[in-house]
Amino acid sequence: MPDQVFEAWSWLDLAELGLIAHILVMVLLTLRILSVQRNVGVAIAWLAILYTLPLFGLITYILIGEPMIGRRYLQRTEQARALLNEMAERERLVFDQGEELLTETYRGVSRIGTVWTGFGVYDDHQMRLLVGSDQIFSQLLEDISSARQIILMEFYIVYPEGQVRAILEALAAAAKRGVDCHLVADSVGSFNFFGSPLHKALIKSGVEIHQSLPVGLFRTLFKRTDVRNHRKIVVIDEDIGYTGSFNLVDPKHFKQNKKVGQWIDVMMRIHSRKPMSVITAMTKVVATDIGAESNSNLDALDQRINAYTRKLYLMNPAINDVDDTANPLMRSLRAMNQSTTSKAMIQTLPMPAVESVVAQLIPSAPQITAHVIYNTLVTVIHRADQRIQITTPYFVPDEALLGALTTAAKRGVEVTLIIPKKVDSFMVQHASQAYYAELLEAGVTIALFTGGLLHAKTVVVDNDYCLFGTVNIDMRSFYLNMEVSLAIYTPQMVAQVAACQQSYLQLSDILTQEQWSQRQGYKRLFDNGMRLFSPLL
Repeated sequence: MPDQVFEAWSWLDLAELGLIAHILVMVLLTLRILSVQRNVGVAIAWLAILYTLPLFGLITYILIGEPMIGRRYLQRTEQARALLNEMAERERLVFDQGEELLTETYRGVSRIGTVWTGFGVYDDHQMRLLVGSDQIFSQLLEDISSARQIILMEFYIVYPEGQVRAILEALAAAAKRGVDCHLVADSVGSFNFFGSPLHKALIKSGVEIHQSLPVGLFRTLFKRTDVRNHRKIVVIDEDIGYTGSFNLVDPKHFKQNKKVGQWIDVMMRIHSRKPMSVITAMTKVVATDIGAESNSNLDALDQRINAYTRKLYLMNPAINDVDDTANPLMRSLRAMNQSTTSKAMIQTLPMPAVESVVAQLIPSAPQITAHVIYNTLVTVIHRADQRIQITTPYFVPDEALLGALTTAAKRGVEVTLIIPKKVDSFMVQHASQAYYAELLEAGVTIALFTGGLLHAKTVVVDNDYCLFGTVNIDMRSFYLNMEVSLAIYTPQMVAQVAACQQSYLQLSDILTQEQWSQRQGYKRLFDNGMRLFSPLL
C-alpha cells in the first residue's frame, strides 16, 4: 500500500512539474516574442499560434520565429564589407555620394537607402528594359559570350533546363578562355542545380560556384533556414550589370505542374563606364555575399585586397572622369578563383535604351540593413501626388503598408495593383484576397493578370520614381530574404517601366467592388482566416 501511494504521488508530482514547466516556457516565449518582434502583426500571429497549438508553436518559433542568419555568416559579412570599404577609402571611391543629383522630393527617400546600405545615387547609366524570357536570354547570352575579364552571377533559382543550358554552357566556355567566372546560387532555391551534370561541368571548366546559405539539420539549431538569398544580379566585365525579377529559369520548363501558366519576368540591363556606378555597387554586393559564405572565400578576398597596391585615384580628385579600366572592386574579385579552389504582346514590346539614367542600388538583408526596402516603399507611397502603379506576384501587406495605399487612394492618387489571377501558393492566394475588399472600398484598382504568373516586381510613383528588382509586396521579402532593388529617378526610364505595366493591364481582368461583394460568405471567412497568418508568409 505505501508503495502504491508513493507511486501515485510520484506521477502527480511529475504532472505538476510538467504543468509548471509548460507555463514557464509559455511565459518566457511570450516575453521573448513581445521583446523581439517589432511588428505588431507578426507578434500577434505568433502568439495566436503559440496558444492554440502550444507544442507546434514552440517548435516552429524556435526554428523559424526570428530572422537569424547565423553568427558566423554575419561576422564574415561585416569583415568582407570592412575590407572592401577600407580599399574604397584608400582608392577614394565614394559610395554614399550623389544626393545633389535629385530634387528635394526624393532626397529624403534616397537617404533611407544610403544610411542603411552605404550606397548613394549615381548618374550617367545607359539602361535597357528587357521584357520576356527570350529577350533576357538573348541579351545575356550575347554579353557572356563577349566577356573578357570577369562574370559574376547571383540567383535565387538556377534551374538547368531549356535555354538555361545555353547560358551555363556559355559561362563554362568563358571560364575555359580565361574569364574569371563566379556563380552564387541559393541552396534551397537552386536545389535542382546542385549535383546536376551541368553543375559538375561548370566546376570542371573552372567556374567558381558558391552555394548561398546552405541548409542542414545541424545548421537549423543556429540559424533560420527559411531566410533565403532571393537576389538576382549579373555583372559582366567592368561596365555591364543586370538586375530584376528574373531567376535563371526557362519559363517553358519551370513549374509547369502548378497550372498557373508561364512566369512573366523583367530584367534591367545597365551599362556604365564610370568607376563609381550602380554596377560598382552590384559588384560590392556580390563580393560581400561570396566572402560571407566561407572562411576560405573571405581569406581569398583579404589576400587579394592586401596585394592590391596601385593608387590609381589617389592623385586624381576627378574620379568620375576616369575610364573604368582599373576598377579595384573588380580587380579584387577577379583573382578569387586563383586564391581558392506569355504573351506575344509582352514578349515583343519594344524598349530602346535610355541614356543618362540616375539610379541607386538598395540591397537588403535581415540583421544587416534593417527594413530598408519596406521603409523606402512606405515613404515614397506617402509622397505620391498623382499615381502609384504596382506589379507583384505576391501581395500580402501589413497594416501600415495597406494603410499607406488606401490613404493614397482616398486623397485622390490613382492607385493600381496588378497581380496574377492565380499564384503558386495556396495560402498566399487566399491571404492576399482578404485585402481586396478594403482596397476596393478605398478606390484602389485591382487588375488580375491572366497571361501567366506575373513575376515582375515593379513600383512606379508619379512620373519620376520607380522601384525595380526582386522584392515582393510581402513580409518575407521585407523582413526575411536577402533582396536587391534599383531605385530609378529618371522620368524617361520610369516611363518605360510604366509602359510595361500598361501592357500587363491589357491582359488583366479589372476586379470591381460589386463583383467582389457577391462572393459567398464561407469564402470570405476562409480568406480572413488565412489573413491571420499573413505576417508570417
